[in-house]
Amino acid sequence: MTIHSVTPTADPAFQILPSHKAEDLTKGGNLAHIRLGDQLYTLRITRAGKLILTK
Repeated sequence: MTIHSVTPTADPAFQILPSHKAEDLTKGGNLAHIRLGDQLYTLRITRAGKLILTK
């Protein structure tokens, strides 16, 4: 699996997308729950600084 980082560009479509810091979502920790409809997901920041989203 390849992970790509997103770099802000001059593309107007990119600039209107919401942007959130993972550290803000986890309140300085390494885990956060994200709800989508009736499903609950877990966002994890790894020691290597990568993100994992699991159901």
